[in-house]
Amino acid sequence: MVVGALGLATSYLVAGLLRVRESPAVAVAEGVIDLTPGPIAKWAIETFQDNDKTVLLIGMFVILTGVFAALGRVARTRWWYSVGGYIALGVVAFIAVWAKPGFTGVEVVPVLVGFVTWLIGLAVMAEWLRRWELVEASDDEATDPTHSRRGFFLAAGAVGGIALASGLLGKLAGNQRGAVEKDRRLLRVDQATKPVVPRGVKVEVDGVSPWQTSAEDFYLIDTAILKPAIRLKDWELRIHGMVERDLTLTYDDLVAREITEDWITLNCVSNPVGGSLVGNAWWSGVRLAGILAEAKPLEGANAVLQTSEDGWTCGTPLAALMDDRSAMLAVYMNGEPLTVEHGFPVRTIVPGLYGYVSACKWVVDMEVTSFDDIEAYWTGKGWSEEGPVKIASRIEVPDSGADVPVGTLVCAGTAWKQHTGIAGVEVSLDGGAWTPATIGRVPSDDTWVQWRAELEVGEGDHDLRVRAIGKDGDVQTGVERDVLPDGATGWHEIDFSAS
Repeated sequence: MVVGALGLATSYLVAGLLRVRESPAVAVAEGVIDLTPGPIAKWAIETFQDNDKTVLLIGMFVILTGVFAALGRVARTRWWYSVGGYIALGVVAFIAVWAKPGFTGVEVVPVLVGFVTWLIGLAVMAEWLRRWELVEASDDEATDPTHSRRGFFLAAGAVGGIALASGLLGKLAGNQRGAVEKDRRLLRVDQATKPVVPRGVKVEVDGVSPWQTSAEDFYLIDTAILKPAIRLKDWELRIHGMVERDLTLTYDDLVAREITEDWITLNCVSNPVGGSLVGNAWWSGVRLAGILAEAKPLEGANAVLQTSEDGWTCGTPLAALMDDRSAMLAVYMNGEPLTVEHGFPVRTIVPGLYGYVSACKWVVDMEVTSFDDIEAYWTGKGWSEEGPVKIASRIEVPDSGADVPVGTLVCAGTAWKQHTGIAGVEVSLDGGAWTPATIGRVPSDDTWVQWRAELEVGEGDHDLRVRAIGKDGDVQTGVERDVLPDGATGWHEIDFSAS
């Protein structure tokens, strides 16, 4: 097991020294994510949410520990079986790094170093163990420290220490995050402003989600085990494909353009009814409509295949990027440069579309194309090709299962249908008539709204449900549908007791 850890650590160290983001272990983990069927990916997001990658890494660690232990045990009698096992692990790692976008060949070096480390480490440790066992079998007292139980465990401890040191050095060697954070601290986009929450958007009920969501509280959904750390000087966006003119923009090119700012709510297609994968922020960036107009899409183009630095892709309707909505290449969030987790230095924001077809973090490539010619990451796992946001609402006050006083109940929550807007919200107590709620004033149709209502409740158990009405007349349906393939539907419902 310590030899196995040493091989992983040395490969990680070499990857760091070579500035390879996808060390073999990271590449394999992201490969597992890429190969996970859509329904299982959906279950993992719903079950573990922000902890899904941590669970994956723990699972990989447990499996690898068992594999390394098995290889060590079988090496006692059939060493070639262990070599075959290490070859199999090396092949898996090679395929994982080879399959990553932008493969150049240098990514294979960490795989080879880890493989050679396994073979040499196993041979050395097996020899120390053999000497100890020979001495014990003959009842001779060992004079050479390598011929003893203590010597073997000292060697094992030394190998483990080298593995730990290699891992730490690999983290330091490959840590571009520090330089990126320095870029963030020094970055100034003069046109970007601090957010001022508009008057009237809040319903002033304790327990309702803040109308402005902080970067720390904003939901995070992506497939990257190790978030891309991109220096400002290294970022470029290439726009190509079915266009008259290819464009390549540097960060300075981008922020020299006119900056647009807007309050925009984003939500994930994997958000269940009443779920928390939604947030609202003040985004600053450059509108895509003007940039794409410069590229001049050709007739027949109806999609843009966006690609992230880590290889993730999404197919976005071209019309949604070029109409009157604030579809942008965002550089600031809530008046501050994007965090690395939220896509620094540049990400895409498109109001009215679920993130899986629009919100590309760490965006570096946009290919103008046709939906008939592409398959993006999530559409390849069973999600629909286009993902317009569905109307939704949730109850946040009171909590489900709460005990409340008999009398007037104040209930409240949020509702959203980006780029259409919310015209009204209604609540129903115990399956009775729908009662209109009061909704906050919002600056545009691209944000969520807060709502509140007052109901008279008697003693006993109750249930409360909510539905929203869009400005287009769309009334939120009570038909329950799963998030797959294009977003959940149904009324959010809670139960509570009054006494």
